[in-house]
Amino acid sequence: MTKLHLIRHGPTHAKTMVGWSDLPADLSDHAALARLRSELPGDAVMVSSDLIRASATADAVSSGQLRLPNQPELREINFGDWELKSFDRINADDPDRVFEYFESPGTATPPNGENWLGFSARINAAVDKLMTAHPGKELIIVVHFGVIISQIQRAEGASPKRALRHAIDNLSLTQMSLKNGTWDIHRINYTA
Repeated sequence: MTKLHLIRHGPTHAKTMVGWSDLPADLSDHAALARLRSELPGDAVMVSSDLIRASATADAVSSGQLRLPNQPELREINFGDWELKSFDRINADDPDRVFEYFESPGTATPPNGENWLGFSARINAAVDKLMTAHPGKELIIVVHFGVIISQIQRAEGASPKRALRHAIDNLSLTQMSLKNGTWDIHRINYTA
C-alpha cells in the first residue's frame, strides 16, 4: 500500500490566476505549520513542486523526512496568457473562453496554456513515477490546488467538473492510499 499526504502550499495572497509564476508563500502561520508537521509520518519520503511557494512550505513542515529533489512535473496548471490576471480582467477580455473553461474544464484551454486533461495526465504520470520509485512508502507531496484536485479526481473516478467542486485551502492536508489498484480517500482539505 502507498499512502499520499498531499499538502497545499502556504498562501500567496495574489488575487490573480497563479499557475507557473514563482510567487512566494506566506508562511507566518506557525500554528498551522506545526499542526501539519504533527500529522506527517517521520519515515515518509517528501517531495514538492519546484515553485518556491511549494518548496518553502515543504521546508517549513519537514521534520527530517527524506527529501527528494523538487519536481517541475508537479507544478500547478499552466494558465498561459491568463497568468497573473484577475478573473474579472480575463472574463472581460474573453468571456466565451472563460465560460467554456469553467463549464467544460477537461478540454478548454487558456490561450498558450494547458487544459485540464493534459495537466492531470502530467500530474498522474509524475505521481505514478514517485509511487513506482518508492513502493509501499508514504509520500508527502507539497503542491498546488490543481495537483491535489487531480489526484482526488483520479481516486474518485470523477469528472473534472465534479472534482473541482472540492475546496482545498492553503496549508491543508489531503490523504489517500492506493492498495491493489484501489484508491481510498481518508481526508480532503483537513485543516483542524
